Amino acid sequence: MRIIESRPAQGFRGRVGFLGFLRLILVLIMTTLTSPAAFAIERFATIPLAGVRGRIDHLAADPAGHRVIVAALGNNTVEILDTRNKERRTLSGLGEPQGVLYLIAPDRLFIANGAANRVDIVDLTSLAEERRITGMNDADNIRYDEATRTVWVGYGRGALRMLDAATGESVGEVMLPGHPESFQLEHDGKRAFVNVPTVNKVVVIDRFKRQVIGQWETARASANYPMALDERGHRLFVGTRSPPLLLVYDTEAGKVVARLPIGKDTDDVFMTRSTNACTLSAARATWTCFGRTTLTAMSRSNRSLRRRERAPGCLFRNSKGCTWRRPPSPIRPLEYWSIRFVDPPIGPVRTI
Repeated sequence: MRIIESRPAQGFRGRVGFLGFLRLILVLIMTTLTSPAAFAIERFATIPLAGVRGRIDHLAADPAGHRVIVAALGNNTVEILDTRNKERRTLSGLGEPQGVLYLIAPDRLFIANGAANRVDIVDLTSLAEERRITGMNDADNIRYDEATRTVWVGYGRGALRMLDAATGESVGEVMLPGHPESFQLEHDGKRAFVNVPTVNKVVVIDRFKRQVIGQWETARASANYPMALDERGHRLFVGTRSPPLLLVYDTEAGKVVARLPIGKDTDDVFMTRSTNACTLSAARATWTCFGRTTLTAMSRSNRSLRRRERAPGCLFRNSKGCTWRRPPSPIRPLEYWSIRFVDPPIGPVRTI
C-alpha cells in the first residue's frame, strides 16, 4: 500500500465549514407529509477528485474530523477528503476497494479489497497499515457490531466473517447460500439480515449463535442489492432491480407487506429515524422517499441532474442527507455533489 502525501484539494467549491461538512455529506429531507408542495434538487457543493477514474463504490465519514472516505474501486485507491482544511490524501496499491468502515476509536479504517481478496486495517491518522487479512475472496460490504465489538465482512461465494475490531483476528464465520451483498445488524436484537441475490433471498442470522435461522423469499423479484433496517418499526427495506421495487418486510413475521415501485438500477437505500423516511437512489439520479409509518410515498421524481447518470452511491449521516457521485468524464474530473429534497409531494402506494 502506498500513501500519496497530503495536498490541497484544488477546486473545492461551496461552503465546507462544520455545518457545511454536515450538509456536504447529507441531504436535508423536509418531510412535510401533509403538503403536496414542489419537489426540488439542488447542488450545495462540489469536490473534484482530479485523477480519479472509474467506478466509485462505498463511502464512510468521520463527522467530528470533517473527513469523507471514498472507495474509488476503479482507481484502486481510497480517497480521504478533509473538508475543513481542504486537503486530500490517497491510499494507493489497493485491489478494487469496495467496503470502507471507519471506527472513531482508535481512528481506524477497515478496507475490503474485492480483487485483492483481503481486508486492510489502516491507522487513519498516519495512514500506516496496521494489518492485512488475506484469503477473503471478493471482500465486499463491511459493518461494525457494537454488541460484540466485531467487524463483519461479506466475502466469497457465501460467507460473513467476524473480525475482532481491536486486533483484526478472525473470531468466527457464518456460511451463506451465495455471495452476500448489503446486510444490516440489529442494534438491540441478535439478528443480522443479509441480501443474497444469487438465490433471491434475504438470509436471517443469529449473530450470537453464528448460524442461519431463516431465509425469506424476495416475492417474485430478483437482484436484491441494497438494504436498510428500521429496527424499532420492525421493518426491513430491500431494493430489487428486476423488477425495480422496494420490498418492505415485517421483521417479526418474515413476510413482505408492501411492494413499492422505484427507479431502475437501485444502488443504495437508507432509513432515517428523525424523518421516519426510507430513501433510495436509482439510475438517472432519481430519488424516491417513502414514509415509514404509513408506507406512503412521500416523493417520487423522474427528474435527473444528468440524463445519462448511473445509480448514485450515497452516504447518509444523522438522518439529514447524503452525497452522491457521478461517473468520470473525459472533460471534467470526478466530483461529489450534495443534493436535497424540498417539501416532497404525496405519491401513490402499491401494497400487497
